[in-house]
Amino acid sequence: MKVTIDGQEIEVEAGTTILQAARMIGGESVPPAMCYYSKLKGTGGKCRCCLVDVTKGSEADPRPMPKLVASCVTGCQDGMEVASKGSDRVFEARKAVTEFLLINHPLDCPVCDQAGECDLQNLSFEHGKLQQRFIEEKRTFEPEDIGDKIQLHMNRCIVCQRCVEVADQLTDKRVHGVLNRGDHSQISTCISTAIDNEFSGNMIDVCPVGALTDKTFRFKSRVWFNKPFNAHRDCDKCCGKTTVWMFGNEIQRVTARKDEYHEVEEFICNTCRFDKKDVADWVIEGPRKFEKDSVINQNKHYGKLDSVVIDTEKGILQGRDIDRKKISMTEIDYNEKIDGNPVNEKKNG
Repeated sequence: MKVTIDGQEIEVEAGTTILQAARMIGGESVPPAMCYYSKLKGTGGKCRCCLVDVTKGSEADPRPMPKLVASCVTGCQDGMEVASKGSDRVFEARKAVTEFLLINHPLDCPVCDQAGECDLQNLSFEHGKLQQRFIEEKRTFEPEDIGDKIQLHMNRCIVCQRCVEVADQLTDKRVHGVLNRGDHSQISTCISTAIDNEFSGNMIDVCPVGALTDKTFRFKSRVWFNKPFNAHRDCDKCCGKTTVWMFGNEIQRVTARKDEYHEVEEFICNTCRFDKKDVADWVIEGPRKFEKDSVINQNKHYGKLDSVVIDTEKGILQGRDIDRKKISMTEIDYNEKIDGNPVNEKKNG
């Protein structure tokens, strides 16, 4: 069936959501997503960042949907037309959602380890407001060690519940989840219980903000000072394919490889993530490629550069060869005489 998003038509299979169809198209029409995660079942529909305007329901029922819908949980229909990037209504709604997510979120980006690869930073850069209408006191929590290698900063949490789904789907038993309701909701572990399983580190990778941090990397460096390399090793617990973040010859942290939407390609074990920080432990494949707008790869280029030829003079002075020669200087014959005087003779007066 055919779906049109911001004027771009694509054919999709039945059961495809609007967000998935937009990602197939790519570009600026792809809605932002803070809770949806394609590698995890049951995610989506919580953050409301991916709202879109369905201007035509389908060929069978062309009426527009009266309200904006969450693209991550709304299925496509044949002939459906969707407005995402090009809709002022959608843009204002995303600004409102962003303002809501930032109500309790602290402005601690300068000290947060997630800065530079934070989805909330990217969202607020495009949809954030300069002024905040929330005048009440932000709720605050003390940092909590929920595992020997993981620290929880509940102040930054947006309750997307990705970490809960990771624990549900990758481990045998889950010991943490969402406690309380409404504006009192928080992520925490059961009483006197710590997260202790071989894949718990993946909660750090799926967190879209800096709520879950790697205690082995905390405050060591900013991510843009590290150089990411794809690497692999033989591991009997996981795929062993990772990204190692190096500062000089030192591996400062190890993460799973992510795609352009910051989603993990394959989950990795804690042994690869926390215990293998020696270069000799890895086979380095080469520099990691990131999406164009990543802060990590600014002013860095790992590919082969083609020679660039710029015909500046010829382009600016096209058709004015005499002026071009005067500017070039090298093409002037200083022994040539004009009106009986040498070209390089200074004139008095």
